[in-house]
Amino acid sequence: MKELPSSGTLSVQWTHRVFTCRGAFTDNGDDLAAMLPQESSRVLAVLDDGLARTNPDFAGAITTWAHRHADRIEATGPPLIVPGGEQAKNDRTVFDQVVRAIHERHICRKSFVLAAGGGAMLDAVGLAAATTHRGVRLIRLPSTTLSQADAGVGVKNGINAFGAKNLIGTFAPPWAVVNDTAVLPTLSDRDWRAGLSEAVKVALLKDESLLSEVEHAAVALRNRDLDVMERIIERTADLHVAHIVRGGDPFEIKRARPLDFGHWSAHQLEQMTGFRLSHGDAVAIGLMIDLQYAALTLGNSQTLVQRVASCLRSLGFPLHCDAMGDQDRLIEGIERFREHLGGDLAITMVTEPGASFEVSSIDIDAMRQSLELTLRRGEDHITRAG
Repeated sequence: MKELPSSGTLSVQWTHRVFTCRGAFTDNGDDLAAMLPQESSRVLAVLDDGLARTNPDFAGAITTWAHRHADRIEATGPPLIVPGGEQAKNDRTVFDQVVRAIHERHICRKSFVLAAGGGAMLDAVGLAAATTHRGVRLIRLPSTTLSQADAGVGVKNGINAFGAKNLIGTFAPPWAVVNDTAVLPTLSDRDWRAGLSEAVKVALLKDESLLSEVEHAAVALRNRDLDVMERIIERTADLHVAHIVRGGDPFEIKRARPLDFGHWSAHQLEQMTGFRLSHGDAVAIGLMIDLQYAALTLGNSQTLVQRVASCLRSLGFPLHCDAMGDQDRLIEGIERFREHLGGDLAITMVTEPGASFEVSSIDIDAMRQSLELTLRRGEDHITRAG
């Protein structure tokens, strides 16, 4: 085999920008328009139906914003409303709707898709934008605490297929991400707390001071204090983005995926419950499972396990799910996670905040014991609370 002389290494520079604000489309929210190129750009707005329902003025605000900045924005019609929640990525419906709209509204690679919604909807719309015309520029406006803290500020897009989560997807950094906290007060209690399990996760991986802040702010967070939530989400998002931008592996080419700490079981529990268990609640349980496993296999004390359990409960997370009782099916999630990684297993473990490492094999007996202890802890708490 002869290699051509011109073969070599190439690189592509990406800029990943994440902003926070309150009221992206208000009279004072002109920064978003300023991000766009000086020349007029065609824009297709896509809105999560849950966001449209709980914030009925949001679609009109986008249209008004576009008209106010007609020198830079050429609106292509009213916002496209698509289903939100996990159903948005459980089949191709949303993906196909957005591809069709990009085609019919003549959105080109110099145009923009502006997507506002929860993480699952952003995943599906992002996949459509990343693959149509081989890549249309995307602006994300995550509308939940979970998407503002985690999925919405990342560089991944995808949909589920053949019973596997995120089986089809791409790495494609958006043009910009705007975390508009003005939409958070309309969230349900479950969706309000959802991003906080990701905050605890990132704190365990990166920054004990964030874990302490979440612990001390638990009552305010549970009471839906927007100022406190905004501060926690901003710190969490910043740590997440720093890992992507400065961690040396933004497209996860290497084996380790520390930001997926607690996620092998979380993804499997979501699948097992038909997504009745939310991602935020599933991550909370997943963190407890892996913390318990690390304590058992490394001979550490239960202090960190108890500390995190207390924190998550204070935030309102139910650390119990009946599906945990099906240990055989839950443990199948380890193999699914290995396949998703690309062949080699690499599961992140944490022994103390800021100290993480990866393991390449799992002691199944110890994992079964961890599942049993985690399930029992959740059941005991429910009994005492009752």
